[in-house]
Amino acid sequence: MTTKKTNLISYDPSGVFLDDLGVSPADLQALAPRLEAARTEVLDEDLRLLAEGVVPKEKDPLDAAFLELPERILAEYRTDQSGSELGRILQTARRLQNAVDRVVVLGIGGSYMGARALMEACCEPYFNELDRGQRGSRPRMYFEGNNVDNDASQGLLKLLGNGRAVETIEDRWAIVVISKSGATLETAVALRQFLTALKQSVGGDAEKLAPLVVPVTGTSGKLFNLAHALGCQELFRVPDGVGGRFSVLSAVGLLPAAILGLNVVSLLEGAAAMNEHFRTAPPGENAVLDFVGAGHLLEMQSAATIRVLNVWSKALESVGLWYDQLLAESLGKDGRGATPITAVNTRDLHSRAQQHQQGRPDKLFTNLIVDNWRCDPLRVGHSELDQDSLNDLAEKSLPEIMTAAIQGTNEAYHDDGRPTADLHLPQVNEFYLGQLFQMLMLATVVEGRLIGINPYGQPGVEFYKKNMNRFLGRR
Repeated sequence: MTTKKTNLISYDPSGVFLDDLGVSPADLQALAPRLEAARTEVLDEDLRLLAEGVVPKEKDPLDAAFLELPERILAEYRTDQSGSELGRILQTARRLQNAVDRVVVLGIGGSYMGARALMEACCEPYFNELDRGQRGSRPRMYFEGNNVDNDASQGLLKLLGNGRAVETIEDRWAIVVISKSGATLETAVALRQFLTALKQSVGGDAEKLAPLVVPVTGTSGKLFNLAHALGCQELFRVPDGVGGRFSVLSAVGLLPAAILGLNVVSLLEGAAAMNEHFRTAPPGENAVLDFVGAGHLLEMQSAATIRVLNVWSKALESVGLWYDQLLAESLGKDGRGATPITAVNTRDLHSRAQQHQQGRPDKLFTNLIVDNWRCDPLRVGHSELDQDSLNDLAEKSLPEIMTAAIQGTNEAYHDDGRPTADLHLPQVNEFYLGQLFQMLMLATVVEGRLIGINPYGQPGVEFYKKNMNRFLGRR
């Protein structure tokens, strides 16, 4: 099939079956019953327990609602386009597009990483540098509240005018703040600082300020209370039963994406297509199960405890960083869990490849490959000045050079006994990004169930927060 709605991203693990590793196709086939059992647990038992609201201790927390989220949001939207959550998101996005030229997204971890990944993947490479007309009147977007970096915060506040009174639409900006509780210190501090500057920019007028602040939060908590005190016109929810790193296909990711003019319906349709594939395709044909199986076998039988995601497109670097958090926070527990690393090639072939190819043999390399580029192929071109000796490549294009680099790297890694797998994106757009996000979330949960680690919750992260507050003299 060739239509966008039926094409799926594909996974090829054949490069992990190297003689020196002791991992074979037969091993993956033998693992199939356990993979299917994990799939059944994720699809049936976890969703049943979540619906019943009675979660056993070993599965607490159980943030499995992300799985059905794409279908639910789409169904509600198709029933009521104006009153549904997605309808309201699109209305708010259009309002902000017409009102401001910059939007600052405040959030940390899963509250911003998915939105940033969508922006970098689906928008023009230098989107924020384009003028308003070239951006189609869509606002520039910046991300803060994900650190406590003094100079970075000061730099963005300066760019926004440090509270200078607004005169034209090019001066106007807004805040989207994302935090389920509102208690995360990095985001809460940033909100206070940026809210002060935004209030100054509208002359302290509370009625002008309220429409420029859009919270995405829980049904209670500090941010919820602040939103009501400010009189915010719109407030969107972080869904119950959806953890932060699994929230990219909720309002957490959909609202920033819609503000940027991305096709959020296509994004959700892609995720729904991956759900259907995950539910129905057998091992050996199932991208989720095969992805989990290859990683598990390499870790168990060859001590490949580091998983390198080689993204062969600069646009996908933040997708890789989003996945780093997903895998690390979900499975890095009880002294276990593979370590994720994102590399951008061919860039990082000139910094990490030596160690990857001939260093410790503890890595599985997954190539995230773009099959069809958005722009027309750019050729090297002829030159009268051939001191660079490139005229023999004059008719070659950058996609052809990239393909040769992928093939050459895989061959070099295989010659040194390094396992590689290929994950193919037909192209970088919302539909395939929706598939990819959902595939990686499903794979992470399936692997957790396979190895007996609860993939939800992040107890270790809470300790640094408690210690930081103690050092700051807070209870």
